[in-house]
Amino acid sequence: MDAGELKRLCLSLPGAFEDFPFGPESSVFKVRAAGGKAKMFALAALEGEPLMTSLKCEPELALQLRAAHPEITGAWHMNKTHWNQVEVASGLPHGMIRDLVEDSYDLVVASLPRKDRESLEWKGLAGG
Repeated sequence: MDAGELKRLCLSLPGAFEDFPFGPESSVFKVRAAGGKAKMFALAALEGEPLMTSLKCEPELALQLRAAHPEITGAWHMNKTHWNQVEVASGLPHGMIRDLVEDSYDLVVASLPRKDRESLEWKGLAGG
């Protein structure tokens, strides 16, 4: 997966948009329902080499992923209990990266107020 694919994937999710609160070199992908507060679900330096993204993750799963994949580590400058850093162009399957992005989005949307989740037409964790 390259930077363009990662950006398109993040922006394809309902209510997602790109922001630059840390400067032009860091794309922050956030979700916001109409009138609601924006929350970050992905952070990436799209021009960086290697291409890395930080994604929210359930704590136990985060540890399992880090143990099984050297391309996944605790996210730099983030709470490593809840955030993984993924080397996107490392050869991890596209489907796995897509699942990690979608899981991050789901965790963030799950924390939004019910009216915001409903306005995004969110189906819940794991599509339920």
